[in-house]
Amino acid sequence: MPQIHFLDVTNRDGVQTARTGLSKFGKTMVNFYLGRLGVAQSEIGFPFLFHEVPYVRAQVALAEAGAMRELRLSGWCRGVPGDVEKAVPLGLRHYNLSISTSDYMIQNKFRGRLDRAAIIREMTAAVAVAKDAGAETIGVNAEDGSRTDDGFLLEFALAAKEAGADRVRYCDTIGGDTPDRIRERFAKLAAATAMPIETHCHNDLGMAVANSVSGALGDLEAGQDAWINTCVNGIGERSGNADLLSTILAFRHGFGLSAEIGDALDLSWARRFALWASYAFGQALPYNQVGVGVNAFAHESGIHADGALKDHGNYELYDESTLGPFPSDWHARRGRVVLTGEYGGKAGFRHVMDGLEAEPADEELAFQLVQLCNAMTGRPLTDDELRLIAAYPRELALMFPGQLGEG
Repeated sequence: MPQIHFLDVTNRDGVQTARTGLSKFGKTMVNFYLGRLGVAQSEIGFPFLFHEVPYVRAQVALAEAGAMRELRLSGWCRGVPGDVEKAVPLGLRHYNLSISTSDYMIQNKFRGRLDRAAIIREMTAAVAVAKDAGAETIGVNAEDGSRTDDGFLLEFALAAKEAGADRVRYCDTIGGDTPDRIRERFAKLAAATAMPIETHCHNDLGMAVANSVSGALGDLEAGQDAWINTCVNGIGERSGNADLLSTILAFRHGFGLSAEIGDALDLSWARRFALWASYAFGQALPYNQVGVGVNAFAHESGIHADGALKDHGNYELYDESTLGPFPSDWHARRGRVVLTGEYGGKAGFRHVMDGLEAEPADEELAFQLVQLCNAMTGRPLTDDELRLIAAYPRELALMFPGQLGEG
């Protein structure tokens, strides 16, 4: 039976969000939380960029050490051979290769530099490089797929499949698709190619989650697995991407939806991830944020309050306890508190680690990493961050080549 899988793009699309940003250590924490949630794959960033190289090496080492559990790590490259050639030495086993396909972008973005035939040549050559390097899975992204006509979209997808790609990502790049249209297009394309078509939906009309659900249902109708792109808290360029938690909850609790989720999801990490992301990105969660906003399970109206007091199921679709506890971090304590960070000493470091019951695998290295990671983020480190540093200091040290002093 075809299944639903989640491929989160917070570390690629999410970190590109204007007026925000995330440190490399922050991106590491995104992968950590996705692994705890049980999401299938994380698009961890841009392995062809020089400043991503130490970070990518650290993620590969952390994954090999078990820090990310079963999470698969994939790199995003432009659909050209040169990007993939730069990425291959870093050891990633999964790739998404992206190139624009719509006539609008051919005319107004490429401006004569590439035509349809050249787009397919570049894309298939990039797939061949990844395949020859031993990539386990390759997704090919049709940027602006929602404005690409059916004929060329099919030609592009079939060429990708013949070259060795495993999936085609249909990007609703400007967020103009609608649920009925995207479902029909996915079903048609998945049936014609006999391969999964991956959703990538933007929220310019407020329909990113609805479109992601509908597109995935089109895959299932065609007998193919569905892969859904998401971002934590729905962040992303312009109005954002499909929200990770909302999309998961839609498949778990949406009326009339009958679909099997193939990822071993553990939503008891949902609140910790969402609140951490709000803190790390510096973006306050809306009061009505699905599942994790402060009003998500709040009742005031007399009728609602009376019903909820009798049985929360009267006015709540799902049990809030399934989303896990809200974080209560050491650094957020009121009154007298000793912290550890960029300018802290050994006594404070040891005090905090003991309080968290975290025994560093290498105390001197972990101490230095706390200082470096605090300097990188510019904010107090959370309990989960400190525990990750304590458990995997040697792997995290790869993010800071030449910066760690002697003990």
